[in-house]
Amino acid sequence: MTEDLTALVALSRELARGADGDVKGALASAAAACDPVEVEETILQSYLFCGYPTALNAFAAWRALSGRPASGVEPGGWSDWEARGAEVCARVYGGQYAGLRDNIRALSPEMERWMVTEGYGKVLGRPGLPMVRREYGIVAILAVQGVPTQLYSHLRGALQVGGDVDTLDAVLETALVGVSEDRSEVARATWARLRERMD
Repeated sequence: MTEDLTALVALSRELARGADGDVKGALASAAAACDPVEVEETILQSYLFCGYPTALNAFAAWRALSGRPASGVEPGGWSDWEARGAEVCARVYGGQYAGLRDNIRALSPEMERWMVTEGYGKVLGRPGLPMVRREYGIVAILAVQGVPTQLYSHLRGALQVGGDVDTLDAVLETALVGVSEDRSEVARATWARLRERMD
């Protein structure tokens, strides 16, 4: 795994660790190794999984560290995001896309619409960070959070958008640094289950 990808995955991990995370340290490593736009996109997408407070605090630390001003707002609106979100979500989920939407709609029609429009359209479909790198960061967050159903989906999604097994092995191990043994076991078992189904 490249130095810059390792730094982005470690940043996602520390964002997911919340109050226990060393976000400032991860930002310093990312500043030294990464394209600053990719760092900002990694922080930005974290709000979908870690919440606004985590993302806002990380941006405050990043602005202080990097000295970079905030960039302009990407143009677009709800209808643009809906179309882009459907396209991006379909890429990530492949043949599971229609079933995913049906399943989420059965839980909450609002969540199904927000997942596509806000999650995949407004945020994850943005330029500035390749989709496979977005998925690697999401895998790191979900591994730390101990949510195997979503982790399985995004491990599979990373492969769908061009990721490879060896890189995902490294992503997962980087994500699990400092994570409890129980959650690490869950994440590794989730990855093993997906790999068994692939064979």
